[in-house]
Amino acid sequence: MGNFVSTSENQKLGPYRLHERLNSGGMAEIWHATDGDGTPYAIKRMHDHLRGGFLARKRFFDGCKILKEVHEHENIIGYVEHGKLEGVPFLLMEYVEANNLKQLYSASDDSLADYVSEILIDVAEALEHVHDCGYMHLDFKPDNILITRNVHVKLVDFDLARPIPKKPKKIWKNPGTPLYMAPEQLKREGIDNRADIFAFGVTMYELLTFKRPFPGERSADVLNCQLNRSKNFRNPRDINSGIPVAVEKVILQCIENDPDKRYPNMSVLVTQLKSALYV
Repeated sequence: MGNFVSTSENQKLGPYRLHERLNSGGMAEIWHATDGDGTPYAIKRMHDHLRGGFLARKRFFDGCKILKEVHEHENIIGYVEHGKLEGVPFLLMEYVEANNLKQLYSASDDSLADYVSEILIDVAEALEHVHDCGYMHLDFKPDNILITRNVHVKLVDFDLARPIPKKPKKIWKNPGTPLYMAPEQLKREGIDNRADIFAFGVTMYELLTFKRPFPGERSADVLNCQLNRSKNFRNPRDINSGIPVAVEKVILQCIENDPDKRYPNMSVLVTQLKSALYV
């Protein structure tokens, strides 16, 4: 899962031997691990300095439980088990050799140009499945989309996921990545599944143009770009004329400031995306 991070450590966590650290985020680090039979896994272990925090532990285990409920889809990382080992909260997942989408387009990987339609549809269907299971991801971004060597998509990282509310609901502390957040979330207003649809549109825009639609170092900068589009915003086809008109229309509807103007759900979006891509 992601590029290997070189390390000389060879640790154990319960029955699992940790070989290579694959990634490290704000809450946990992910290792390539094997069990006693040599079966490979990816194991997510919570950072030591967060283990004493009730809210951090709750968020970690909530993400594990949600993955357990949504993982039975070919484009979502597989769940194996979660709990505590030697006092350390952990999540055991399937292991895949992959890079995340951000790494691939930063490196201008040829597989993106060759398989971009398939990647977009697979990612959309993964997010559709999450929503159909009653959850919103809330950290949907290229970093959390793995692409294997045979160009198979795996959506990962459900630490911020929450049940879809019956009506838009404010989220305490408002975690996430500002570059992919919808305006209503940046303004700390109520949100629902349409915040994920906005993030999907931003990801589509970035993947097809290699530009960010709403750049900014701070949340306020991103929000200002979203709310003042007449100044610097560029339609996707202004950057990449090879984008079909119908695909641009999908992107622009996803990233509407008003959530009522976006697609109402991922199923409608998937249908429109397939039509735009002639699939």
